[in-house]
Amino acid sequence: MNTKLTLKLDGHVIDRAKKYARSHRISLSRMIETYLDSVTKPYPKTEKPLITPLVESLSGVMDLPADFDYKKEYRDFLEEKYK
Repeated sequence: MNTKLTLKLDGHVIDRAKKYARSHRISLSRMIETYLDSVTKPYPKTEKPLITPLVESLSGVMDLPADFDYKKEYRDFLEEKYK
């Protein structure tokens, strides 16, 4: 179902968008619809986050105690940095 939408935008932005749409052979309406669809579409959360090969290669390089306090270490670092 198509519904009309009226927007108020800067004239220069509209001109650039029209040129872009024309050069890519799509309508301005289709371009805006595609953009709005992509930014509002809910994406399912994956159970396991994607880990890049670089991060995977760094895994296990350091061993930290189970009770390591990241917040305390960061706070100490900032206190030392901004003395």
